[in-house]
Amino acid sequence: MSRIEELAERYTRHISTPWQHTMSGAQRVIMVVYEKELERTLRARKVLFETATLEVGHTWHEIDLTTSFPSWIAGDEYRDAYFEQPDDLSLKLQSEFPEYVAAELRRALTAPNVTENTVVAVLGVATLFGLARFSEVLRKVDRDIRGRLLVFFPGQYDHNNYRLLDARDDWNYLAIPITHYSDEFSS
Repeated sequence: MSRIEELAERYTRHISTPWQHTMSGAQRVIMVVYEKELERTLRARKVLFETATLEVGHTWHEIDLTTSFPSWIAGDEYRDAYFEQPDDLSLKLQSEFPEYVAAELRRALTAPNVTENTVVAVLGVATLFGLARFSEVLRKVDRDIRGRLLVFFPGQYDHNNYRLLDARDDWNYLAIPITHYSDEFSS
């Protein structure tokens, strides 16, 4: 069994347990943590997670953040100047880009077809590396999570600490971790 199939199997066991609806938004997040080298494999096999979700009676809604930065910068009237002087972009990245990504994610979480029975799956988190902290984005949207938020997270997990692409400073989050090397998640 491949590592992605093993993750899908662990996810299936978790997602098939009854959902508590009194949990905070932060506790409704499920982080599927995998080695960064498996990103393409995960994308090719993500249907395993969708199928598992649908088979246990939940609905599936997906968002891919891969094009968030290109879309954001393309909409900025000063984009050409930023390419000439990239250092000028840093302040704008810190102040505006996390909110832009959070707004994209919020639209997915509050879409008309998303209910308390929906898993909203997030791909493309790695493309935020060096541009926005995903932990900050999650904090901005955790009140908008109705069902479950499934984050495909290329990096590492160790005792509630997540490291995006194995390089970002650790950040602690209340999410349910699903990893291929342990059975630490609980329902």
